[in-house]
Amino acid sequence: MKRSPLLFFAFLAALALLPASAPAQQATSQAQSVVQPNVLWILTDDQRYDSIRAFNRMLHGREMSELGYVESPNVDRLAAMGTTFVNTYCQAQGCAPSRASMHFGRYPFRSGVYEFEYHNNNAPHCKPTLPEQMASLGYQTTHIGKLGVRLKTVQNNWAKPYPIYQTDLNFKQLHRDGLTGWGKDWFYEIDGIKLDPPIKQLRFFVTPDGEFEYASLELEKRFPKYAGSAEMTMKKYDLLRHFTPSKPPAPDNGSILAGVSSQPAGKTRDGWYASLFGEYLKSENQPFPVGSQTFDGVDPTKPLFCHIGFDFPHTPVLPPADYRERFQQHTYRVPQFSESELESMPKQMQKQVKAGYSNHFTDAQKQAMIQDYFAFCAYGDALVGQATDDFIRYSNDHQQPWVIVYVCGDHGWKLNDHGSVSKFTPWDIDAHNPIIVAASDKQAFPAGKVVTDFTEFVDIAPTILGAAGADLSTERFDYLDGYDLAKVTSGDAPVRDYVVGESHAVTGPRAFIRTKEYVLSLQTRPDKRRGVDMQWAMKADYEDLDPGLYHMPSDPHEIHNLAFDDDYREVAEKLKDKLLRIVLGDGRIEVEWGPKADGTKIHRSSFATGAHDGKLEL
Repeated sequence: MKRSPLLFFAFLAALALLPASAPAQQATSQAQSVVQPNVLWILTDDQRYDSIRAFNRMLHGREMSELGYVESPNVDRLAAMGTTFVNTYCQAQGCAPSRASMHFGRYPFRSGVYEFEYHNNNAPHCKPTLPEQMASLGYQTTHIGKLGVRLKTVQNNWAKPYPIYQTDLNFKQLHRDGLTGWGKDWFYEIDGIKLDPPIKQLRFFVTPDGEFEYASLELEKRFPKYAGSAEMTMKKYDLLRHFTPSKPPAPDNGSILAGVSSQPAGKTRDGWYASLFGEYLKSENQPFPVGSQTFDGVDPTKPLFCHIGFDFPHTPVLPPADYRERFQQHTYRVPQFSESELESMPKQMQKQVKAGYSNHFTDAQKQAMIQDYFAFCAYGDALVGQATDDFIRYSNDHQQPWVIVYVCGDHGWKLNDHGSVSKFTPWDIDAHNPIIVAASDKQAFPAGKVVTDFTEFVDIAPTILGAAGADLSTERFDYLDGYDLAKVTSGDAPVRDYVVGESHAVTGPRAFIRTKEYVLSLQTRPDKRRGVDMQWAMKADYEDLDPGLYHMPSDPHEIHNLAFDDDYREVAEKLKDKLLRIVLGDGRIEVEWGPKADGTKIHRSSFATGAHDGKLEL
């Protein structure tokens, strides 16, 4: 935004009058003393890095995935425009804890959010979220699509929803209004008849004519007129639902791993997110309708911070028909799996593999699963291009600087890797998620630059805040665990020897430490009871830690667990000691959030303060 000299000197005069006891106001004024860029943060969901050609070239010297054909011209263009942090890793391989780490700028073991638990901002260690900090710096904050941050606030002994963005075009109401191809929701009424009890998480498809097609055996049981509707959707949309040898497929349940969208390109839920972002930018200081809702458009006199949370390629994997047809022409190499790998696999990771088991699928089913996944990613790439083009055009039209932060997945996804689908493990395919930062200021983020140093999802918050003009050296921001990627780019940030993380979803409590050569993961807690026996792993036998150690140079697919190989035991012990001192002893927080998310009792562990120094010699 351009400011006149007269306004600038008036601002300086006002700044001089600020009281010393107003740090938030000072931070706002400091940020506004420079021209603040508009910021667009794009996050996709469950996206493997090998779905992007640019990343494949940077990491492996080839354009295509090892599995086969992929297509990503828009993200490739974004990489050419900006700086790619190609060795970025997520802190937790589940949607909610990963998104919490990004929005809080803190590791799971520092925020106390380890899986899909609802939590609150009343606990004494809590700090403002990224969008709240951006608002305090003078930004208008907007979110479109999926958020996945399960934050509430406790008022009058009740944990109520807590909006962290000023404007929120949330996917839930969009689904209810039929602005999607697929959705799920609690239904309290069908055909004008009240449901008592309601049908929970009723899945449905929406046709181009706006008709809702239901996939619910419970609905069919209660309303015979819908008999066979779930099976009809299976056939009409050619659905492959996840099933295991012990749990056969059902027409209304099981993650949809392949199929075709009920809507054409542009009218899926992700298509609506991209188009609504464009409408928001066009409707300057004007209301615009979104289904049953009305929102105010952008205010061009304020800097913009917008977060688009795309759902693709998260299940249901339903690419539009034209994308699906193109990708069905390609035959993919299916990751191979043997029972010998399962036998040596850590038990916690076996638990995830068995829950998401896919090696029993037929060859045709495996091909369909991979074809539709990469088709969905290609469709999403076009939407990323649409959103970034609209954003740059808006910023340029108003002669305002801009920054784009693109994050390839809140974590990765397996396509029969290790015999499974889904995520939730520290394996590279689940945890490796590159970031691109492109900006109108090419000095901060040079075009075409590739940074190979380790970076993490906790770097996202300080990067965006730094771009907004925040002074990250002040006490106000000392809770942030990551680095400003502008400083990583310039070489002014310390170089990490490793990355770390922890997640409790599906596998149970498990943490990992990854260097350029090794990754070690361990069970950190005997169970999920918060605050109970927090240092269990420090005194547990090595075998009870359920260790998994992989050597990437000799085993890039992380198949051979070396944790009990005598030749690697010294390495494993060093990694174990470093990891446990960090996640258990360097500012660990566990919170008794409670089943209603109204708990605020915290438990701290700081017996190894400073252990997380980024340095490790093996």
